[in-house]
Amino acid sequence: MGKHLTKADRIKLEALLKAGHGKKEIADMLHVHRSTIYREIKRGVYTALNSDLTQEERYSPDIADDKYRENLKSKGGVLKIGNDIKLANYIEDKIVNEGYSPAAVLGELKAQGKEGEFSVTICVTTLYSYIDKGIFLQLTNKDLPVKANKKRDYKKVKRQQARAAAGTSIEKRPEEVDRREEFGHWEMDSVIGQRGKSKNTLLVLTERKTRDEIIFKLPDKTAEAVVDALDALERKWGAMFKQVFKSITVDNGSEFAYCEELERSILGEGKRTQLYYCHPYSSWERGTNEVTNKMVRRKVPKGTNFDGMTDAEVEEMENWINNYPRRIHGYHSAGELFEEELKKIG
Repeated sequence: MGKHLTKADRIKLEALLKAGHGKKEIADMLHVHRSTIYREIKRGVYTALNSDLTQEERYSPDIADDKYRENLKSKGGVLKIGNDIKLANYIEDKIVNEGYSPAAVLGELKAQGKEGEFSVTICVTTLYSYIDKGIFLQLTNKDLPVKANKKRDYKKVKRQQARAAAGTSIEKRPEEVDRREEFGHWEMDSVIGQRGKSKNTLLVLTERKTRDEIIFKLPDKTAEAVVDALDALERKWGAMFKQVFKSITVDNGSEFAYCEELERSILGEGKRTQLYYCHPYSSWERGTNEVTNKMVRRKVPKGTNFDGMTDAEVEEMENWINNYPRRIHGYHSAGELFEEELKKIG
């Protein structure tokens, strides 16, 4: 979903309602969330008197647009946001339609030098306050990303604990990889769908330095399916594969059991990458994957059946994650940093 309703959109909405289109259909046609359409109709509703003297509720784009602007100004009063409807619209669009957090919206504005496009600037604390007070008409606390749970207190497993003998232990992974100093080192994990119903799974690869993501939809959670995905990835990248995918860190799941097949190149002699295996029950050793998988879950919550997901929907989710402003990158996106690293390779 990509934009805030403009006056022109409101006129289209009126025409679509008169033509008998449903609210969900209209939301898809106007590229906004369904809840936006419901709130918009409520804002612009009025009672009309028909020629037979019966009354009928109708939607007026003029009433809706006037109410929106008047309400923002009246609620804004001495508030800074009340003097810049353009900024209010921008913030609503980014949070309601694109799933940004308040910090990501304002951080991206600053990182991309776009603050000058608006007449006022506000801080994150002020923005949260405005949302709590109901200053915005289309933006409420329900539209905000769920707050992160308290950081889990992982108990590190002793180094001598038994590890699956599929391949090289993470203990042998170079320090520069641990410190994220070098590009091309990845973490890989599976995200499962609705238990008992979703046969398909998602395979998520995360580049440790840039946090860029690659997501595959797999037919099942098997070692064969993972090998097929990595083979497809090597075909796509060709000769660059070994420079972009220098190593991949995985857990001890059965889907990663075919170490030799995962490491072996299908385009030439020798290895295409180096696999490192975490210690059992030590997900903290794939910290990057753990964090970015939470972003995946914002798009596909636990209990989602992946069997009905299309490749286009998976790609849309991947693009959303890679284009999302990240605080750890000064509110630049993982995709931006990934492209910069690729340019260095040439």
